[in-house]
Amino acid sequence: MEGASAHTGELISIAAVIAVAALLGLGFMRLRQPPLVGFILAGVALGPTGAGLIANSSNVSLLAEMGVVVLLFFIGMELSIKAFVLTLRQALLVTGGQIGAAMVAGLLIVLVTGASLSEAVIMGFIIALSSTVVAMKMLEDMKVLRGEPGRVAIGVLIAQDIAVVPMLIFVSSMSGDSTDYGAVILRMAVAVGLLGGLLWWFGRHSKIRVPYANEISEKIELLALGSLAVCFAAASISGLMGLSPVYGAFLAGIVIGNSTLRSRVIPVIEPIQSILLVVFFLSIGLLIDLDFIWAHIWQVLAASIIVVAAKSILNIFLLRRTGAKPETALIAGLSMAQIGEFSFVLASAGFASGVLGGDLYRLSIAVTAVSLLMSPLWVSIMHRLEGIAAKGLENYREALSEAYAEELQDMQRGGAALFKVKHSVNVRYRAVRKAAYLRRAGKSAKAARHDAPKTEEKPSGAPVE
Repeated sequence: MEGASAHTGELISIAAVIAVAALLGLGFMRLRQPPLVGFILAGVALGPTGAGLIANSSNVSLLAEMGVVVLLFFIGMELSIKAFVLTLRQALLVTGGQIGAAMVAGLLIVLVTGASLSEAVIMGFIIALSSTVVAMKMLEDMKVLRGEPGRVAIGVLIAQDIAVVPMLIFVSSMSGDSTDYGAVILRMAVAVGLLGGLLWWFGRHSKIRVPYANEISEKIELLALGSLAVCFAAASISGLMGLSPVYGAFLAGIVIGNSTLRSRVIPVIEPIQSILLVVFFLSIGLLIDLDFIWAHIWQVLAASIIVVAAKSILNIFLLRRTGAKPETALIAGLSMAQIGEFSFVLASAGFASGVLGGDLYRLSIAVTAVSLLMSPLWVSIMHRLEGIAAKGLENYREALSEAYAEELQDMQRGGAALFKVKHSVNVRYRAVRKAAYLRRAGKSAKAARHDAPKTEEKPSGAPVE
């Protein structure tokens, strides 16, 4: 009975956290902000270092890992190989530049903190990645997701998602005591070779015809179960081979996405993927150590601002150097300024393997979360800078006036309204004072008449002296 009651308590806690996450996500959506911010905040507020409603996050972590596997599976299904090939050169150059600059940043972290070379590599991986979910939400809100900035940004984000696979293989193969770099390089070479061969094959051949596709195309339950079976089977085989489970899921997604069942599987899998993605962001909130953040608040904030600003400048520079227009480079570069959701996965893998130290792990989790939570503010800045870039303003005063035109108008309207209220109050105040003065004057006159001496009235007909 005690075990049953304990499980019931855990289910109640998980249900409460999911309900709070749904409400916060709905609230942020109403504010025209990414709902994932609400999901993360729900995990932070109710997690072990918050209200403590969930003290043991092992069950949530298992669901979160499943969410990552299904997310890579879904990304693989949605990957348009022909469209990606068109932006392949620019995407690879920008992604390579991002990773190279992040490795330099990792080496600087080694010099400042005295960390190991392996920790520097992991920190570089973490910094290099951007959030596909947040960037696409930003671009969609700006109505440029289907335009040139969206096409460029999505190409780079897909290249980053593909780069996650060898990164995870590399980090998972490392050990805190000793690392066989030869075996790690061999695994990465096999992974990259399989992925490259698969992309080359589907880029030149037509879609795979699935047996009995017509019979099962309308059976939603069979499509869902069959797709998830392929996803997790490929993930398991990849894990047993010493590769990352998400690598197998990603390859399986590419195969399903280039089959005749693609158009039927995506609508079926998308709701499942969305639910597991919510759990994934909840788990991120549960990982955040509020005590560590409060103890190192200025370091976390400074690191977050530096990372976001540096990534913005770097992204815009790389996109301009690879041929993007100024407006396109500005919008696409800023949309990728945050640290991505897969950075949490890399940090957790590095910490689990004993390579990433506890302080660096907590710092990377905190900075990644803060950069994601800064995304609503970044949306606002993007809108303002987009307006400045579109008008081609060169004068800073004009640019600031244009960027904050709405706020200035609100202030002017507020000032005018305040002046009217003040004027009305003054008029009423003077009227009240005047009325009070007249009342006092009337009372004084009445009192004076009452206190004045009265003269006797003589009867009519009396002789006049």
